[in-house]
Order: sequence, then structure tokens, then C-alpha cells
Amino acid sequence: MKNTITIAAGILLAATMSHAALLFSEHDKQVDTLLAQMTLDEKIGQMVQVDSSALKDTTDVQKYFLGSVLSGGTSDPADGNSVQSWLKFVTEFQEQALSTRLKIPLLYGIDAVHGHNNVDGATVFPHNIGLGATRDLDLVRRAERVTAEEVAGTGIRWAFAPCITVPQDAHWGRTYEGFSDDTELVSQFAVAATIGLQRKKISTEPTFVLACAKHFIGDGGTTDGIDQGNTVCNEATLREKYLPPYIAAIKAGVGSIMVSYNSWNGEKMHGQKHLLTDVLKGELGFQGFLVSDWAAIDQINTNDYKNSVERSINAGLDMIMIPNGAGKTNNYIEFIGDLKSLVAEGKVSQARIDDAVTRILRIKFALGIFESTATDSKLTASIGSPEHRAVARECVRKSLVLLKNQKNILPLSKKIRTLAVVGAGADDLGMQCGGWTIDWQGGRGNVTHGGTTLLAAIKQTVSPETKIIFSPDAGDLKNADAVIAVVGEHPYAEMKGDRVELNLSAEDCALIAKAKASGAPVVTILFSGRPLLLNSALADSTSFVAAWLPGTEGLGLTDVLFGDHKFTGKLPRNWPASADKSATPQFQFGYGLKH
Repeated sequence: MKNTITIAAGILLAATMSHAALLFSEHDKQVDTLLAQMTLDEKIGQMVQVDSSALKDTTDVQKYFLGSVLSGGTSDPADGNSVQSWLKFVTEFQEQALSTRLKIPLLYGIDAVHGHNNVDGATVFPHNIGLGATRDLDLVRRAERVTAEEVAGTGIRWAFAPCITVPQDAHWGRTYEGFSDDTELVSQFAVAATIGLQRKKISTEPTFVLACAKHFIGDGGTTDGIDQGNTVCNEATLREKYLPPYIAAIKAGVGSIMVSYNSWNGEKMHGQKHLLTDVLKGELGFQGFLVSDWAAIDQINTNDYKNSVERSINAGLDMIMIPNGAGKTNNYIEFIGDLKSLVAEGKVSQARIDDAVTRILRIKFALGIFESTATDSKLTASIGSPEHRAVARECVRKSLVLLKNQKNILPLSKKIRTLAVVGAGADDLGMQCGGWTIDWQGGRGNVTHGGTTLLAAIKQTVSPETKIIFSPDAGDLKNADAVIAVVGEHPYAEMKGDRVELNLSAEDCALIAKAKASGAPVVTILFSGRPLLLNSALADSTSFVAAWLPGTEGLGLTDVLFGDHKFTGKLPRNWPASADKSATPQFQFGYGLKH
């Protein structure tokens, strides 16, 4: 039943704590030996994660004993986004870390949230809202396994995924990063995705990539769906609605958790010691490490950065993500100086520093990167391979939700005489993939190589005798036997993706109305990161398909549109009928027609 947690909380907590305590304890002797050799500067360095574009010089990795480097949504290699550019880029940073006195390897992190999405030519999967519609846990596990192998193929061993938020308000620009608004369903996918990235236990095998459950906690529950906003509820509600996916992920062995930007009842999560230390590390027995979000500790006290450092570390943060570069305040050099001063002043204890570094080193030993940081060339060669794309194609076809199919117009015949395709999105890979694709906010057009747009997929699927008319503005619909209309949201990601209203655009509604006026049946395909208010579009469509943000494999769409596979997708959240949140949904959670 929706919003019902089926596992007794007490039993689950006990099992979680027991399992968590065993995950990394085998490495504690190695950690203790290394920790005893480390200076305070070396320890603090391990707690610092710097964005690659913020580093003054790559040699600062060695100079400041940095424990981690990341690439944010726009922090790419200077010579491009190719596989080889990424591998070379990451290797250079790793070489600096291995040149330090103790040769502690670097842990490189990246937002691989729907495949290795920063890398040109990588396999891009549907965003999580689409994966939630599949209801196929094993498929999501396999998708994350592909992602892990492609990430590892560029020398990176840490993916900032899975996002196990439980988004309540679709106005939120990160709605598509959540599998569902249903706590139980998200909890199930949290396990599948974590195991897909890490397997059942973090291992030294080079295909194992550290997972990072995010964003702890309540990020999907902010008032009015405002990004980085305030989640207002009592602790019982927080535990019931938002905590179970983290319990599930910890039980599955997740090695890192990213803390959220949002506040809980007015207090920034990055300063919430009760939740980060007492609940996560104490009650749930989490033995991995906590990493901050992008410059998120800065928001604790916007007038006093040193105080923000103090409060975040004492709250339980183990590693701090620092994107700011030279010439800006709050950069990594300032952070290091402030934390060192705080220890000298007795405001941050040596024990807290040792705990943080212990947690980070545990993971590094578990991943086997002390023994080898080499990248398997077979993994590099497999990036964007036909085998990997086949998994993504399966994800696409199982994610499609059929909302309407009047007169059973779907599936279309491959031998249809004349097929009109309208809407620029039909031949726009960027719109098909959405945000977090090569660029942080995504982009329009051919943003990555190797993908297949819906239009290209249609051309590969129909018979040679079929005449295809591509008319982006629906200006040429003469003699069409059917029209496929592609509409939806333009690419966006966090912050910029928040919306005041959820209406399908007037332009898209007009396009569908124009297609209807041709007299031919209209099959509407909606690319979106959330349910939208459809207004006239639904009535003007003979058939309507919620395709979410399917990624690079357009053939997954035509597999179903032309009948090689059936529609099986189910809505992962209610589909609203109007802006009135209390109104009966147009389509209920779990809805999805078959054909």
C-alpha cells in the first residue's frame, strides 16, 4: 500500500546496525596503523574535497595532502569531454596524491546520476523518475552496474548516486532525481541502486564504485518544493517519510552519504548534529563517511565561514566539498587554515578529526586503491558499448507510461504509409536526456555522441516504404496517416529547474491542437522531469505517453510505439489534474495502460 512501510522499524534497525558494524571493520587495523603516522595537516587534507576547476594548481593535491577531488557539473577537462581526456585528467590528480609522503590515494568523485553523464559518448540512462516507473529493481541494479563500469573506465571510483530523495512537490526542480514520492518504493530502489554500484560489499575489484546516498535528509519535502528550502515537520514525520531509504541503503552497504542543502525546521542540515551523528552514525551504525554538498557549509553562517567550519565538522561532516577557486572567499586553503586553528583552539577535538579520517580511510582501503589505482583498459573500451546501451534501451521501454490510447491507436504499424513527426524535441538529444548531461543544466541539440533521437529511431524502425515527414512546427501534415507529436520541458537541473506553475507550455498545447486539426490520429510523447498539467493537450491527443527524460536510447521508445514490446510502465507518483493540490489526481500512482 502507498506510503506504508512494511518492515518493522525495530527489526530493521537492529539488522542494519549489525550489518553496518561488519562492513568495514576488517580494515580498522590498517587504518589505525596509518592514522598513527599522520600529521594534523595530513589528516585535515583527507577531509578536503576540492572541485577540479577550483584548484590553483594540480600540485596543490600533493602540497595540501588532499583526500579527494571532484568534477561538478561544469568542471571538465580543458581539452574536452572525451573518454581519454577524462582518464588522463583523473590520472594526473591521482599521481599528485601518490607523490605525498604517505602515498594515500585520491578518491575522485563525480555526479554520475543517470549514467556517466559528464562523459561524451557514455551511456545515458533515463533519470530516476523514469526508472521508478519501471518497477523493475533488477533492471535498475543492472543499469547502475553499467554506470559503475563506465565510471571506473575513466579512473573514477566514486559516484554521487543514488539520489534517494522522496519528492513531495513536483514544483521542485530536482523531482526527476527521485524514483518516486512513495517512501517504500524509494527504499527498494535505494537497495537496488546501491548494490548495482558497489555490489553487495565494497571490494577491491576495479569495477566497484563507491555509492553516495543523497541528500540527507528531507530534501524532497521543502515548503512549496523550493530548492535548498525548509522542510517543516516533526521528527516522527521525518523518520517515517524520509529516513527509510537511508536505513535501506545503509543495510545494503552504502559507503558514503551526502548531506542536503535544505533546512529542517529552520536549521541547515549541515549543522544538525542530532541527525548526522546521533541518528546516522549512532542509531543506524553507519560506518562510512559523510560528505557535504557543493559549498553547502557556507550557508550555516553566511557571516562567519570559520564558524560554519566548526559547526559542520562538530555536527558530523567528515569531508567538505569546496568548489571556490583562487580570488574567492571560502576556498580550500582558507578551510584548511580555519580547521587547523579550530583544533588548536580546542573548538574541534582531535578525536573528531580522527573519526572523520578513519571513516574516509576505511573506504579507501575497502576499495583497494592503496594496492592499485590502475584503470582496466577493457572498462575504458566498454564505455558507450552496444551491450551497455542495450540495458539503457530496456530501461527506456519499461519506463514509458501510457496515459491514453483512444481507439487502440498504439502500437503503430511499421508499415504505416505516411507518418508525420512534429515538435523540435523529436530530433533533440539534449531535450531527450534532460539536465545533468555533459553540462550541469543540460543543453539542447546533439549534446553527446552515440545516442539516438526519437526521430532517428523511427527512421530505423519503420519499413523502407514508409514516408516520414519531420515538421518541427507542424506546418506540413499533408496526407499523414498518423502524427507523432513530441513536446515537453527544456533541460534544467537544480535551482534553475524550480517552477511556480506546472502547465505544459501554451506553445506545446498549440502544436498538438494543430496536429489534431490535420484529422490524423495524434500520438503525443511528453519529455519531462515531472508530471505536468496537460490542459487541452490530453483531450487533443488520441494517445498520450509519459516518456520522462529517457536518455540517449531513442530506440527504447520505438520498441514500444511500434509494438515489439508492450507498455508496462506505471506512474511513480500521482499525476495532478489542476494546480489545486487537494484536487483528485488526473491519474493515480501506479496507473499505466497496457496494449
